[in-house]
Amino acid sequence: MPTITILSSSVRTDRKSHRVALYFKKYIEENYLATSQILDLSEYKFPVFNERLKNLSSPPEQLKEFAEKIKLTDGILIVTPEYNGGYPASLKNAIDVLYEEWKRKPIAIVTASSGAFGGDQVLVALQFVLWKIGAWTVPAMFPVPEVQKAFDEKGNPDDKTAMDKKAEPFINELMWCIKAKQQMTGSAALPQKVNAGKYDR
Repeated sequence: MPTITILSSSVRTDRKSHRVALYFKKYIEENYLATSQILDLSEYKFPVFNERLKNLSSPPEQLKEFAEKIKLTDGILIVTPEYNGGYPASLKNAIDVLYEEWKRKPIAIVTASSGAFGGDQVLVALQFVLWKIGAWTVPAMFPVPEVQKAFDEKGNPDDKTAMDKKAEPFINELMWCIKAKQQMTGSAALPQKVNAGKYDR
């Protein structure tokens, strides 16, 4: 079974986007799609970027641990809020400190905002940065408008049926990309008994 890492990007007090990260962890596990983990940037006290990990003479253990988890995961789901039309500095910091770890890594992006557009303004900027660093960004989108109303603090959606229906094609696209990469690199294929044929197109 593949591993999906959910990157919760906001370190802001009373953040709401983390609720979406909690939801996706539950969704992935409840549907037996993959094993999942949340990397919460609020728990990683990274210094402001001044050099890539590979060039640091004495990198912090926490940073090495973060890099290893990104390197080993099969796919990544980034959950980011929109702040003033952009994504948080904490996320840019985490992206820039690594390099090879992002190479050809399938990444799906979830955007969230308190307004009506769901943070879609941040999507192009973040996709461009990930493209420049060599990641494989999934062409599906998952904007969450009025995130403070859409999920409670434990990641439970206000309307689970509707949210799950919206999440299914989004996650399926990430799973398809994971499977395609595994086939191209010769690594183990996804278990056929889990939603067999669901990700074939």
